[in-house]
Amino acid sequence: MMVNTDILLHPYVSEKTMNALLGTPLQNQTDGNRIEFIVRRTASKPEIKAAFEELFEVKVEKINTRILKDGKHAIIKLTKDHSAEDLAMRIGIF
Repeated sequence: MMVNTDILLHPYVSEKTMNALLGTPLQNQTDGNRIEFIVRRTASKPEIKAAFEELFEVKVEKINTRILKDGKHAIIKLTKDHSAEDLAMRIGIF
């Protein structure tokens, strides 16, 4: 397994990811509480989950990944006990 600092590269911020983070009224609540990161292309979902939970001290409910031109994106949904908005403020996205 990779060292955790090698897996998560940086947060990915766009208008769409900000809406997923906040769970805007136009979306249903299940679409909220998500944050998106660019991760190593070789990282698996369990590795991403372990790295994210250890680094940010939160619990992850689910991870979806997709590979785009700018790298591998991990859409990380946090459990109801944790707020993606609070985490974003903690790491300086806002």
